[in-house]
Amino acid sequence: MVSEREADARARACLTVVARPGDPWLGALLETHGAARVWADLRAKRPAPELSGEKIGAEHTWRRWSTRAQRVDQDALLGDSVEAGIRFVSPDDPEWPGRLSEDRVPPYGLWVRGEGDLRHLCLRSVAVVGARSATPYGEHVASEMAYTLGEHSVVTVSGGAYGIDGAAHRAAIAVGATVVVLACGLDVDYPRGHAALFADVARGGVLVSERPLGTTPRAPDFLIRNRLIAALTPGTVVVEAGRRSGALNTASHATEMGRVLMAVPGPVTSAMSVGCHVLLRDRQASCVTGAEDVLAQLGPLAQTPVDRPLRVEADLSPETSRVLAAVPRTGAGTASIALAAGGDLEGTMRALGVLAAAGLVERCPAGWRLPTPR
Repeated sequence: MVSEREADARARACLTVVARPGDPWLGALLETHGAARVWADLRAKRPAPELSGEKIGAEHTWRRWSTRAQRVDQDALLGDSVEAGIRFVSPDDPEWPGRLSEDRVPPYGLWVRGEGDLRHLCLRSVAVVGARSATPYGEHVASEMAYTLGEHSVVTVSGGAYGIDGAAHRAAIAVGATVVVLACGLDVDYPRGHAALFADVARGGVLVSERPLGTTPRAPDFLIRNRLIAALTPGTVVVEAGRRSGALNTASHATEMGRVLMAVPGPVTSAMSVGCHVLLRDRQASCVTGAEDVLAQLGPLAQTPVDRPLRVEADLSPETSRVLAAVPRTGAGTASIALAAGGDLEGTMRALGVLAAAGLVERCPAGWRLPTPR
């Protein structure tokens, strides 16, 4: 029998297929009625649940979502994702980053790929963003900043694009881990030239998206993605940005959420620094020239000692206990663990997520293993 929590998570996963991220009306419906009820009503083609202040065109939107919902195979969606090494994290999961609750419209859920723990990585993090058409100056600053932040156990979060994003991710990987926030499904390498970079990220960090398996990005998706970058971190640094750069959109989200906004000054002759200068002049961004300035702006966060993920003391559920007992120290794939534990792939993946967040299992090249003795 499916638990209430599992039903909510499964419904949220399906809702990422039928609705665009950040829809305020859907967010309100989830808050008022719960994901399982909303999804059941969509599948049954029932009228939308009553909600005060419904948006204009709500009935048409609801019918469009309901039509899409008829085409969703819930088991295939979750099973194919697990096979691709992608897990779904819902707000009730231990891996869910707490800062996301501060977003005006929190994600319905997150698709995550990689060996890192998203919540743990985002505890001490900063967003480093900027222009795709970066100058050598901008890429140098981003690389030095991300590397030094990594030396201080502060994780760099960015959007995986060419230019500033890529420079920051590569430098962060060299010293630790990084978080890549994508506007597409996590089985889609976009940009294609960063496929190898994304594979490197997954070995110790994570890639995260609000979009399900197989989704290719469209222009509006990148602006929606920027909101998630800002929400995951306590502060955002814009390294380089033209007058109309998407990084300025990330900066706007950071300001709206009450996050620390920082910008790097550049040559007054450089078109790629015009946006940064606007942030410094008109939008009260703090001027930073390197990681040390960023650490000072982040304040107590940068001074907090780093701990390993906490080990839970509460009793595990019977299913989770069986999964833990089936994980070998040498490592095994999810399917093998599910078979040994006598469970299904989806339940096993969810149990492994709980165990990983508690520090009781860890990812390895073979799949999952018991932690290496330290």
